[in-house]
Amino acid sequence: MDIPGGRLAFGGDYNPEQWDEPVWEEDVRLMGEAGVTMVTLGVFSWGSLETADGAFDFGWLDRVVDLLHAGGIAVDLATPTASPPIWLHQAHREVIPVSRTGMRYWQGGRLMFCPSSPVFRRYALRIVAKLAERYGTHPAVRMWHVSNELGGGNRHCYCDGSAAAFRRWLAARHSSVEAMNRAWGTAFWGHRYGGFDEVLPPLDSESAQNPGLLLDFDRFSSDALLEHYLAERDVLAATGLPVTTNFMVGTGPDVVDYARWTPHVDVVTNDHYTRSTDPLRHVELAFAADRTRGLDTGRPWLLMEHSTSAVNWQRRNRSKEPGELVRNSLAHVARGSDGAMFFQWRASTAGAEQFHSGMVPHAGTRSKVWREVCELGAVLGRLAEVRGSRTTADVALLYDDEAGWAWNAGQKPHHDLPLPHAARDWHRALWRHGITVDVVPPWTDLDRYAVVVVPALFLASDDTARAVAAAADRGATVVVTYLSGIVDPTNRVRAGGYPGAFRDLLGVFVEEFHVLLDGDEVALSDGSTATDWTEHVHADDAEVLARFASGPLDGLPAVTRRAVGAGAAWYVAARLDDGGLDRIVADLPVTPVVPPQDGLEAVRRVGDDGTYLFVLNHSDVERTVPARGHDLVTGGAVDGTLRVPAGGVAVVKEALQGAP
Repeated sequence: MDIPGGRLAFGGDYNPEQWDEPVWEEDVRLMGEAGVTMVTLGVFSWGSLETADGAFDFGWLDRVVDLLHAGGIAVDLATPTASPPIWLHQAHREVIPVSRTGMRYWQGGRLMFCPSSPVFRRYALRIVAKLAERYGTHPAVRMWHVSNELGGGNRHCYCDGSAAAFRRWLAARHSSVEAMNRAWGTAFWGHRYGGFDEVLPPLDSESAQNPGLLLDFDRFSSDALLEHYLAERDVLAATGLPVTTNFMVGTGPDVVDYARWTPHVDVVTNDHYTRSTDPLRHVELAFAADRTRGLDTGRPWLLMEHSTSAVNWQRRNRSKEPGELVRNSLAHVARGSDGAMFFQWRASTAGAEQFHSGMVPHAGTRSKVWREVCELGAVLGRLAEVRGSRTTADVALLYDDEAGWAWNAGQKPHHDLPLPHAARDWHRALWRHGITVDVVPPWTDLDRYAVVVVPALFLASDDTARAVAAAADRGATVVVTYLSGIVDPTNRVRAGGYPGAFRDLLGVFVEEFHVLLDGDEVALSDGSTATDWTEHVHADDAEVLARFASGPLDGLPAVTRRAVGAGAAWYVAARLDDGGLDRIVADLPVTPVVPPQDGLEAVRRVGDDGTYLFVLNHSDVERTVPARGHDLVTGGAVDGTLRVPAGGVAVVKEALQGAP
């Protein structure tokens, strides 16, 4: 990302085609006033750039790009393929996806294309090539942005073209149809396939479908979208500019497997929106940011979209409280983003998202939102030196979308328990203790982590099991929870007792799950309680730290620990309450960034020229933090005690050790 002046990225999606041309000059003037450094341009502009088949109009875009360049604003130029034009849907209805019920959708939505459609691919690459040729050397354009939120509306297509592509994908993945039958266990219900040509996507049927088929179709659907991204990327790569696409990394499982997409983007970018109904939305934000950073811990990433205030697509869309816009933005920066971008620059007055907040709201510049946008722009300007530094963490939390897909594929012991609940539970506990976490894919190198948490990693490969065991052997503390290692990569249960892949490492044997009914809870001997999930555990070669103290498992192990090489391996066989999680986290060999306090978030970024302590106060009272250095937000010196007002933020460039 080449931002003019080496600044952090600040701006948002800019859609000038929604406005009369006299507004454009006012937009650029206001961008300068707010401190905008970059805008994403052209995301939904296909119908304005190609008004009919082969009829191109780039004049208006030429003028906008030149105007932005004159204003010193960089352009992240998007390919407009996320929103196919009406004329294309009218002429080629076959490019529109088919639902699981076998119904082809109708025009009118965005992302309405089948990624396996050769017709759509041909039209998409034509407009991409035109953009690359025309703007690839324009000095304003610093990065390419392929499509928009791939997977957001078209994760799966069940059309005949997708079915044919799926069969080709299966033939490449499995050595033979017999191998596929074994992997899926098609002997059950007698659903054996005689050839790949007999396989259909998992269209709607009367009863549950094969979990192996469902998981493979999830994988295929992610790969089909990746194939389309790569086709566009390859056209753009000839310009020599970096290429990205905006992920939607959240609490998961995500609609596509972004961890496996990451090697194919030059900059990892993410869109994130908080949920009005989540009272701990600032902690969920931290989880999503830690997941985004964990996709590639070697490079900074970029928050490509979030909101200045209310969105338009939740049941009740709350406006952000005073200070929340700045605090949310800096929380992402603290956790590794080299900027803060929004959807969108100017709030739309018409169209499907007319009530989505913007940097320039409907009320204009006489508004809280505009004042805070300008405040954020000024703060990010003072934080320019943070650019390129890295967020540091001593804890790895393993997370995998495939594991979530495997849990969702077919019937399971508990249908009201989304698999990411465990990762969120453990991340929240670590957040409460002021501990920074890298949320990473299972194939991440674990050598540098003091603690490795494996929360409900339902699907685990043998390689993952070996890597986790090796981490414990070299001295890490490993914590594995219930619902980990249960199935192999084909979604077949590992026989011989749970937790399957991790059984030998942990020294435990689980003979049966004991799912708790809604509202039920059981006590543990350490004073904590469990809900939702418990297990019948035998501690064959492990120390018992806590036992169930009520219910049908009364007296049986609930939490165990086993010495492994220079480290240790814990097993947690129940979904614990906050108190139970806090007891375990407090015993882990890792030090918080600052002493933990309710509602206080502290994260450190480390660069070549110094360290930066980000402190965000989500509480309604002032907090004090030990720190020494210079607060880049206020410009004031910090002489040992940092005072952060309620709802406030601080970024301290820390004094070198031993400096006065």
